[in-house]
Amino acid sequence: MSFETVIGIEIHCELKTKTKMFSSAPVAFGEAANTCVNEVDLGHPGTLPAVNKKAIELAIRAATALHCEIDPVVKFDRKNYYYSDLPKGFQITQQFHPIGSGGFVEIDTDNGPKKIRVNRIHMEEDTAKQFHLSNGTMIDFNRAGTPLVEIVSEADMRSGKEAAAYVEKLRTMLYYLGVSDVRMEEGSMRCDVNISLRPYGYESYGTKTEIKNLNSISNVQKAIEFEMARQSDLLLHGQTITQETRRYDEASRGTISMRKKEGDVDYKYFPEPNIFPIRLDDAWIKSIQENLGELPQQRKVRYIQQYGLMERDADVLVAVKELSDFYDEVCKYCKEYKLIANWTITELNAALNKRNLTIQENPCDPKYLGDMINMIKKQEISGKQAKIVFEEIMNGKDPQKVVEEKGMKQMSDSSALLKIINEVLNNNPQSIEDFKNGKDRAVGFLVGQVMKASKGQANPALTNRLIQEELKKR
Repeated sequence: MSFETVIGIEIHCELKTKTKMFSSAPVAFGEAANTCVNEVDLGHPGTLPAVNKKAIELAIRAATALHCEIDPVVKFDRKNYYYSDLPKGFQITQQFHPIGSGGFVEIDTDNGPKKIRVNRIHMEEDTAKQFHLSNGTMIDFNRAGTPLVEIVSEADMRSGKEAAAYVEKLRTMLYYLGVSDVRMEEGSMRCDVNISLRPYGYESYGTKTEIKNLNSISNVQKAIEFEMARQSDLLLHGQTITQETRRYDEASRGTISMRKKEGDVDYKYFPEPNIFPIRLDDAWIKSIQENLGELPQQRKVRYIQQYGLMERDADVLVAVKELSDFYDEVCKYCKEYKLIANWTITELNAALNKRNLTIQENPCDPKYLGDMINMIKKQEISGKQAKIVFEEIMNGKDPQKVVEEKGMKQMSDSSALLKIINEVLNNNPQSIEDFKNGKDRAVGFLVGQVMKASKGQANPALTNRLIQEELKKR
């Protein structure tokens, strides 16, 4: 018997705000423990929450990009439970009135585009962070109260590859929107995966397990594929699946049970009494929605349709916003779009890797790269010379000055080239005879001699053509 995998994903994404969801405490990563927290975050008596307007704006941006319907009335609820990383003993969230609902994300699959439905997107506050030691647990409250959106998909994914594509599409989209820095390694974007198996043709769901806090896209796919194999093996041997929460262990490349789930937890939700409902101004919502900027898919289509790029090149550029932004900047100074893509994807990335730099640290001036590519197109320098010029551009030098200083500018004046060519021909009569006897390699030899005589400045293509024309005259 074979089984169909059913996958739904909940993504928690920290919003890119300067302060917390309900307090004025700063949002920062990597600061000394318990230095970015205040009385409101800790739930001290007499303190009251104040809603972060910027967080609402960012949530609307995300919900709009996900094609969700926006609720113009913002309401918050209390999710009551006790855990050591929740200082107030409850979490302020949007259980009953999410900011957005009923959207979708379109991913690319082996069978073509596929829509993954989004059930809802809601705002809430993050918890503190625990550090489990051999002799106890330490808590850093800096993260407590950080604004989050939780994006809940429908169970529309059927493989680890589809799930990874969904997370990657969301990650890229949220980064382009400026909603979050989506640094999964820092925990600003975390994934919880719900997965179950059922025989093909069945409509009802099997018993699901939850894999918590996956912190990379590759781990999402690996965890799902392991869990698919584990559950399939149990079912084929007549055993039952236990509803439980598991975690992915990178060392063993498998999932490990954390706790059983015998039923749904009753969080005793009720409306947050300290935050009255807020009706958002329609014009304000509209202004946010009309100024989302160019999203990744729109940029990809522009690259393919307007710039004539191959889909794979467009995908590589769009996948990293800073790389794509750099490409667009170069295109302001040069219209050789395909050549720019080649230099950006291949040469720039190689140079950054060689220098151990990230794209955010890129020292290359887009105007200089555009000018250099224009020089290649005009045949002022060769492709081989361009690599030398590019090295200097990475050091901040103007390509025009580099070409002048190194005497690289190609000779493309036919009359000047003909003088050198005729001198070379006069000095190499045997090569003329070889050409007349059908030995084509003679032309290559002569081109090399002209390049040597011109100190590498002769235009190779023009030199080749002129030599053949002169040989036919002799």
